[in-house]
Amino acid sequence: MSSEDIDADLRRRALLPAGLRDVLPPDAQHAAEAMEQLIGCLRGHGYQRIKPPLLEFEESLFSGPGAAMSAQTFRVMDPVSQRMMGMRADMTVQAARLASTRLSAEARPLRLCYAGEVLRVSGDALNPERELVQVGAELIGSAQLAAEIEMIILAVDALLAIGIDDISVDLSLPTLVPFLCNTFDLSVAAGSALRDALDHKDVALVAELAGPASGILTDLMLATGTVEPSLAKIASLDLPAPARQMISNLSAVIDQVRTAKPNLALTIDPVENRGFEYYSGIAFSLFRAGVRGELGRGGRYMVNAASPEPSMGFTLYMETLLRALPAPTARRRMLIPADLSYDAAVKWRKAGWTTVSCLGVVDDLQAEARRLDCTHALIDGTAIDLSESMPDDF
Repeated sequence: MSSEDIDADLRRRALLPAGLRDVLPPDAQHAAEAMEQLIGCLRGHGYQRIKPPLLEFEESLFSGPGAAMSAQTFRVMDPVSQRMMGMRADMTVQAARLASTRLSAEARPLRLCYAGEVLRVSGDALNPERELVQVGAELIGSAQLAAEIEMIILAVDALLAIGIDDISVDLSLPTLVPFLCNTFDLSVAAGSALRDALDHKDVALVAELAGPASGILTDLMLATGTVEPSLAKIASLDLPAPARQMISNLSAVIDQVRTAKPNLALTIDPVENRGFEYYSGIAFSLFRAGVRGELGRGGRYMVNAASPEPSMGFTLYMETLLRALPAPTARRRMLIPADLSYDAAVKWRKAGWTTVSCLGVVDDLQAEARRLDCTHALIDGTAIDLSESMPDDF
């Protein structure tokens, strides 16, 4: 085989399916460290880590909130049981399964956290990637508004813990529009088209589709914005009592979040529904100024069990978070000679250095260190800074 053929073969083998990618140094390490910092923050608030499998039987993955992800799930036949399995497209449903089965006897509220890869059939306009990394937390078994408050504040604290600031939280009520559609007796087909029009803020189409509800729905759509003016506009509307209670609950949550995080930017979109289909109460999305896409989202949902449990959770998207973080800083990476003792090398590592060992005698340690992307070389017991050629005595 010619060198040209070998090169062409290597290039073919390096190709990956659309939406999948290799993560190389130093980005892979940067992502792993950020993920562990996030998990550390969640565990510090009492959330216990779980590690569910990549594959499950379809009936498990698609129960309860998992039904919303069925179209995004890769399927495969299990050669052992001859049953269909799915590769997880979201980890929330797995936490819900564990809560309702193996952890059903644990005290409530149950606090769980997780981190891992998910795979989806297709990406979207904002994020074409199909293999994603999620970090999340679930608070299962409490219907109190304190759960909403805890989860919103926890999500913000987790982002702050890894150095992401300038965060904004967009709050929504995914059940409000379906409730109003039922109240005004709109058909299922009309309701679906109407929700899409509301999501796209299409005033003309909302007026055309909403019939007797057009006035209220248009006013709710136009109330989207920062918290204070938005709540004032909504309060002026003649809403049915259950809808007023939804708004009252949202207002109470906002008051508590404001108390804990007075400088946090908060907005309201009372008619947003996209991606929140399985939520049963208050939901929220997290953003950072200047960063494309959501940092994460969460909300109230029900866990399927013998007695369905009210739950609240959120998921953070590592791919977006990494765009919000500064680039990883170069680590002190030192080339050490082959004849350095094991104990001496351990001493350097305990002092915070990354050591790279020579595998044989090297004539010019500094040149070899530069070739191997090291910042320092250990020469005669001294760490030599290759950028400045100044000794850094140990």
